[in-house]
Amino acid sequence: MRRKCILLVVCLACVLTSHAKEGKPATKANKHANSASSSSTLPVTTSSAKARDLFERAMVDYENLHLERANIGWRAAAKADTDFALAYAWVAFNSRDPQEVSPSRQRANTLATHVTPGERLMIQWITNVQEGKFIAGIAAMNDMLAMYPKDKRLLYVAGNWLMAENGNDQAQKLFQRALAIDKDYPAAMNDLAYAYARNRQFGQAFGAMDRYVDLLPHEPNPHDSYGELLRMSGNFEDALEHYRMALKIDPDFVSSQLGLGDTYALMGNQEQARIEYDKAIQQAQNPADRLDYTMQKAFTLVREGKYADADKVFSAVAETGRAQGLELEEAQAHRRMAEYQSDDAIALKHLDTADTALRESKTMSESDRAEERSRILRFRAVRAIRAGNQELAGSALHELETMANNSRNAVIQSSHHGAAGAVLMAQQKYAEAIPHLEEDPDDPFSMELLSRAYSQTDAKAKMHLVEAKLHGTNVPTLEQALVVTASKSKPPAN
Repeated sequence: MRRKCILLVVCLACVLTSHAKEGKPATKANKHANSASSSSTLPVTTSSAKARDLFERAMVDYENLHLERANIGWRAAAKADTDFALAYAWVAFNSRDPQEVSPSRQRANTLATHVTPGERLMIQWITNVQEGKFIAGIAAMNDMLAMYPKDKRLLYVAGNWLMAENGNDQAQKLFQRALAIDKDYPAAMNDLAYAYARNRQFGQAFGAMDRYVDLLPHEPNPHDSYGELLRMSGNFEDALEHYRMALKIDPDFVSSQLGLGDTYALMGNQEQARIEYDKAIQQAQNPADRLDYTMQKAFTLVREGKYADADKVFSAVAETGRAQGLELEEAQAHRRMAEYQSDDAIALKHLDTADTALRESKTMSESDRAEERSRILRFRAVRAIRAGNQELAGSALHELETMANNSRNAVIQSSHHGAAGAVLMAQQKYAEAIPHLEEDPDDPFSMELLSRAYSQTDAKAKMHLVEAKLHGTNVPTLEQALVVTASKSKPPAN
């Protein structure tokens, strides 16, 4: 999904309570009036009409991918009503500043006792997931949906979250339910197109995208989304055109500027990609985004095999992240350096440094910490088995298995299965590796290994299917850069 900076996407239907007036504190009775009403949408508890208006406008900005503008709105809403629990929850969820996220989350939790039951579930969903209590977060989400089954925005956000967890089929049904309530609901139409595209149903995806563009002709995001889906399908030239159309509508729409760089990188034009990435870096709306875009630029050097130059960029990102209190980006930079190192010992040192950054962070959310640690453990297991260090590989795998058994987080599950499959492949236990690799179906490393495992077990038809999927993986990630390009240059297997 394009919303890379967000683990969950949660939107609300804002209902104006008849008793709340700006500047006049709401009583406990009138604050909870909506919970006793027949409203089919989730209420929003605030004593300030100004705060409510700011909040709703921020929600619309968020749906249209004006993410930093949405942050400004939620911050302003919280300032207008310092007891506005959901405004703090949204600041916690969408902000890229760890120094802001933690206190905002704590404030939302503190205020949760003074809001309606549905809002309380929303806050529990957000905070539990951020704090690493994944199963409790899912339970709160499900209870919230059961409380408001006709709320189109809640259907949309639940579907969006399921897509982040690779539950594409379930997500698609929720988007269709939202559109049954309002056939012209742009947010659901957008994500329905993504659900189709992720299932490689591009004809249906583009049909939904055409409708999305019609619904919001003056917004840049429909063209931005269209560009990404075209790129996913391998239609790079038309993708570039849609990104340019988005930027014509809004020259500051940085997502589309980044999209130009990503598309040129996948086309093999790394020099032009770096030009476009530099523009995105200049337009970045916060320090974390700036570091993310800089790492995207570094991928172009990896694609060209200029690993020493890539090391310099990633090292600079790590140093800046550490200085600015962005330890997640610091850890990501070192983990990514580890992925392409030819020397296993050097790779393992980078992974140790990444681990240290995670441990030392005082403000990182537990969900971010756990997900990134799972990735570090995955590559530690892979590098250790390659280096012949069975003990270290086994230790990393054991920790990953423990994490996976205690969490339904898709990133952690992917890391566990990818690592287990890779270790079993290194041990030439091909049949045992296959079930693990099949549980990590979208990762290029796992797809490549799965192709080899099918070949070794004489499952030629499955091998050709996974190879076709691998070659059609058009995502601007480091893993794609390291695996897919090299795979395409190999002669086809018999």
